[in-house]
Amino acid sequence: MSGNVQLSRSVGEGATYRRDHQKADGRMLHLYGRNPHTLPVQHETADPVAQGGEIRHHPLRQEWNVYAAHRQNRTFKPSAADDPLAPTVDGGPETEIPFSDFEVAIFENKFAAFHPSASNAASLARISIEPAKGACDVVVYAPDATGSLHTLGRDRREVQLGALIDRYETHFAAGCDYVLPFENRGDEVGVTLHHPHGQIYGFDRVPHTQQRAIDAFAQGYDLAAEIRAAMPEYGLGEEGGMAAFVPRFARFPYETWIAPFETREGPWDCSDEELEALAFWLGETTRRYDALFEQPAATMMAFHASPRGGSKGYHFTVQFYPLLRAPGRVKYLASVEQHTGIFTVDVMPEMAIADLRALAQS
Repeated sequence: MSGNVQLSRSVGEGATYRRDHQKADGRMLHLYGRNPHTLPVQHETADPVAQGGEIRHHPLRQEWNVYAAHRQNRTFKPSAADDPLAPTVDGGPETEIPFSDFEVAIFENKFAAFHPSASNAASLARISIEPAKGACDVVVYAPDATGSLHTLGRDRREVQLGALIDRYETHFAAGCDYVLPFENRGDEVGVTLHHPHGQIYGFDRVPHTQQRAIDAFAQGYDLAAEIRAAMPEYGLGEEGGMAAFVPRFARFPYETWIAPFETREGPWDCSDEELEALAFWLGETTRRYDALFEQPAATMMAFHASPRGGSKGYHFTVQFYPLLRAPGRVKYLASVEQHTGIFTVDVMPEMAIADLRALAQS
């Protein structure tokens, strides 16, 4: 399966195109870019692909957790010559992307925790076990082995946003109830592949934390009012209807959110101006973290949007959780945080916003 289609929703100036390619092992690869992708396929072979794991219900926490033993064998810190997210070039090693160049690539994870064909592998008395149905995508930001959301440039971030909206639509249509695009960055977070990339998980049920947020919005919590109350004192700035700010209730040191001033359910619900501003803030927030921590900053970033079908009062956010509290100092999630969910916050939000605002470009 191949060919190019123009996305119905592009971000920024110019159209965005998608080329679909079925890999030799049956997984789908999608190439996104400002121009139609027409390069020929390089060599590729078919290796066994995991079909997801299982989920088990935790009776005391009232949550479902995923078990996927095959992920123990996933790629771990390969050499630059064996980078699986690089383009496949003539005479070079085979990678996940069998083309010599691309702009943005999204493919089904070979070591997926969730998979549409997942089936039960165990049966235990008094334990609820179900197949880990869903989807796992890898989002490769660029062919270059180094870089960040900041360094790849605003236009490439806009292409990524168009691609994410496309994947939201695909996964919702396939039956996923919740879709979470995210990025893990840095050794402190446990990253095993340093090629700039993110991931997308599609869940067949709403995760516990996200359900609590959905319930809060449905019961009347007004994030737009909180943003208005917090700005400008807690704000990095605002552009195009998007605010970047340190929540007054932040749990992580230097935690930062990006959100529209107006209530939107997800990026698909945002105006063109808001999406262009989101592309700016994704890069600018990353730049400030790197400057603040004097290194490529270890962060966990995720898009928090409404579930499939929408939800009353839901307000879309992008949330950054740094894993550092100062240059060279890791914020460890130790016993209290892990056992109770109550975070001990080392950096006051008031101090955090002062430090981050000081890093604005003149």
